[in-house]
Amino acid sequence: MADRRLKVFHTVARLLNFTKAADALHMTQPAVTFQIRQLEEYFNTRLFDRTHNRVSLTEAGQRVYGYSDRIFELYDEMENSIRELTGDVSGVVTLGASTTIAEYMLPFLLGDFKAQNPEVNIRLKVSNTEGIVAMVENNIIDLGIVEASVNNKNLQVDVCRRDQLVAIMPPSHPLANTGGALTPQQLVPYPFICREEGSGTREVINEYLHDHVGSDELTICLELGSPEAIKGAVEAGMGISIMSYSTVAKELKLESLAAVPLDPPLDRPFSFVHQRHKFKARAMEELLAFAKKYCEDHQQD
Repeated sequence: MADRRLKVFHTVARLLNFTKAADALHMTQPAVTFQIRQLEEYFNTRLFDRTHNRVSLTEAGQRVYGYSDRIFELYDEMENSIRELTGDVSGVVTLGASTTIAEYMLPFLLGDFKAQNPEVNIRLKVSNTEGIVAMVENNIIDLGIVEASVNNKNLQVDVCRRDQLVAIMPPSHPLANTGGALTPQQLVPYPFICREEGSGTREVINEYLHDHVGSDELTICLELGSPEAIKGAVEAGMGISIMSYSTVAKELKLESLAAVPLDPPLDRPFSFVHQRHKFKARAMEELLAFAKKYCEDHQQD
């Protein structure tokens, strides 16, 4: 029996969705369906029920899934054991990151990691925090790095660093020249530009404003899907915003934006997220350890 068929079956059984399984396996959906059909022919029984646009395991499918889970865990343990013996660190790690982290933190981190581990190939998926957590939970990615608190008992969450958020505006804006930190109440009269729903940055800002002024008091004039888009809109004088200080370093040097601390201060965690009980391949363990050390060494960046 081909391992490929069992791998495809295991992914579909875990996600209970052929489209998501095809995406996770980097295959087309017809190719996934073909592999499942071949496995069903091998066992001479149906492994999935497909009714009312829902996919569920048959009794036979549940048994195959239980055995395949153990088989692939043993495969991972065997591979990891041999690589520990030989000192080899190679393979593929699928990493997911929320937009801010992918654009401003990961290029340097991954560049340094690849320099030390050239045999490890990294696939990167970028989404907002909500999307990354869902991908980790559905086992589509091995490791996620997100920019908001995560409360999920099935996932292991390790905070790697704290990130300071600041108010940003054009240098000529009245708030840029107050001479001190800005209170949330001082932001209320001005048009506000924010991230889209599901963004970790938006979630953190909403909680902060709700605690101090009520987020419904803000006049939200734009919702944009990336830090770069927000910075461009603020530079154009369309409104003010709150962003990570690390994302505006270039604009501050060029004096195209001004950044002012908040009072009370606002920060949020950057966190590593992965399956709590999933066996970790050697390459993923190396990347996780490297990333944690990198964050410790660059706390003030």
